[in-house]
Amino acid sequence: MKRIYCQIDKCLACRSCELACAIVHSTSKDLVKAISEIPLPARFIQVEAVDRNGNLNHLRSIALQCRQCEEPACIKACISGGMYTDEKSGNIVINPDKCVACWSCVMVCPFGVIVRHEGLHKALKCDHCPDLETPACVKACPTKALQYTEQVETEKVSI
Repeated sequence: MKRIYCQIDKCLACRSCELACAIVHSTSKDLVKAISEIPLPARFIQVEAVDRNGNLNHLRSIALQCRQCEEPACIKACISGGMYTDEKSGNIVINPDKCVACWSCVMVCPFGVIVRHEGLHKALKCDHCPDLETPACVKACPTKALQYTEQVETEKVSI
């Protein structure tokens, strides 16, 4: 299964990934129009400053999104059955029709990457842009810090 990995040494914290994510998940798919959408489009990737040990202290930047955990606490915590692993892609997905906005998944996510969308009153997370061959955040990264690759290839990628 492909995942999105961030090479910390290449991330400039430009937030191009965040912008690309919000645009691709907007109704209009257009930056100028997306700014006026109600509710505003959500972004499922966030840039954080970390040191090499993962502590937040502005030494380096990393783009964070759903890590597609092997034993996802979010699925176990979902009281409505709205979170599940898609058999075809292997990705953890949220069925918005089943989400009851209890925020259990938000509370148990060890990476803090499941977001509460107050406008929709639903939990949302990275979906790896299923309609695209390569996720929008990866395409938008000017330094190629973000890579969309198989797990077996991760030895070559800093995470």
